[in-house]
Amino acid sequence: MIEELADAIRIAPDVRLGMRVHLHGFVNLYGCQIGDDSRVGTFVEIQKDAKVGARCKISSHSFICEGVTIEDEVFIGHGVMFVNDRFPRATNADGSLRSDADWTCQRTTVEKGASIGSGSTILGGLTIGRGAMVGAGSVVTRSVPAGMVVAGNPARPLAAMETISEQGNSNDA
Repeated sequence: MIEELADAIRIAPDVRLGMRVHLHGFVNLYGCQIGDDSRVGTFVEIQKDAKVGARCKISSHSFICEGVTIEDEVFIGHGVMFVNDRFPRATNADGSLRSDADWTCQRTTVEKGASIGSGSTILGGLTIGRGAMVGAGSVVTRSVPAGMVVAGNPARPLAAMETISEQGNSNDA
């Protein structure tokens, strides 16, 4: 699949791809790692020092910036944006351009089995807990506990996944 799209995919030499990784067209990968059996949709950028685990799905138009770790079996919806700088500025107080030395990367972890809905923004320095779910269009400003469902702007807890699973699987009629 990669040979067919050679002109539409940019993979830096320091990228580490696992076995059976499926890349769609117009993907940019720089200094990142992607685990076995993961799928990356069109128009996705994954920057240096980002890690994507095994059996993940990264949907189209998503941006995974430096400092993001996505563990195994995570779903990332369309157009999800990760942010790694809480106070972005182009210049310092004296008007000089900011450099890497003027910046601190805010690391984010998305734990195993979590799901992030389309159009969500995840601020830096957070953890999305194991099996948690972020509703579409949410702006996540705080860490999400394992198994919790959050949604909104800012994202707020709605329920525990076990409660939703029990309600969704009810056979009472």
